[in-house]
Amino acid sequence: MKKIRIGITVVGKDREGVVASFTNLIFQKQGNIEKVNQNVIKGLFGMHLEASFSREFDVKKFDRELQDLGKQLAMEVSVYHEINSDKNIAVFVTKEPHCLEALLAAKSQLKGKISIIVGTEKTLESYAKKAGIPFVLVDEKEQQKAEDHLIEVSRKYDIDLVVLARYMRIMTPNFVWRYPHRIINIHPSLLPAFPGAFAYAQAFERGTKIVGVTAHYVTEELDQGPIIFQDSFKVDSADTLETIKEKGQELEAQTLLKAVKMHLEGKLEVSWRKVYTK
Repeated sequence: MKKIRIGITVVGKDREGVVASFTNLIFQKQGNIEKVNQNVIKGLFGMHLEASFSREFDVKKFDRELQDLGKQLAMEVSVYHEINSDKNIAVFVTKEPHCLEALLAAKSQLKGKISIIVGTEKTLESYAKKAGIPFVLVDEKEQQKAEDHLIEVSRKYDIDLVVLARYMRIMTPNFVWRYPHRIINIHPSLLPAFPGAFAYAQAFERGTKIVGVTAHYVTEELDQGPIIFQDSFKVDSADTLETIKEKGQELEAQTLLKAVKMHLEGKLEVSWRKVYTK
């Protein structure tokens, strides 16, 4: 039979015995652990396991056992099944429309459904209404309250992939660890150069001859996640900061869309912080 692959994400207050408890449960089901990654930051524990099973067993029962184990250990557990069905997509936005427009224009081409658009303000709400997609405002100023709201929305819509379409808030491990290699961001430079929000201004001031954009998976390290796809354009002496921005925004939209399609089509594999194309 074809292998059953399951991703398990565990997040909660750091304590002893968490890794052993979950790995032992997998071994009891005669499963094989293919990947495991764990981290602790300021007392917050995060772990992602990828397990495979070569024999038939009750997947729903196993899911319940994982949740029960999570409750015993006071941990939040998310289970992700690698199946061929369409994925639920959440698009997070702020006020720049170009990436959202590209995703909406191509939504019929995606191997997934844009189930929700989340905004830090209401600037782009009209785009969601026109597309017939629910829009949720998450404008809490305090980081933890905002992320608690994001987690609640993502659970409600059973989100498989989060797309940051020029979403202008930093995300903490409390959210990021729940979606390992399932949050895609677009950055307006060829990473790792020119980090932060003002990449185009930095490129213009430094007289850069080539400007690029980077689609990458999001990790707890700002703008340091595994790179999915990059593209660039040449800058000539006639270009102003505004023309560079215009060209860059068009390329951002194209590059983000390409990365999202590749992810949804199962063409990407992450290993040792690098992304490989299948």
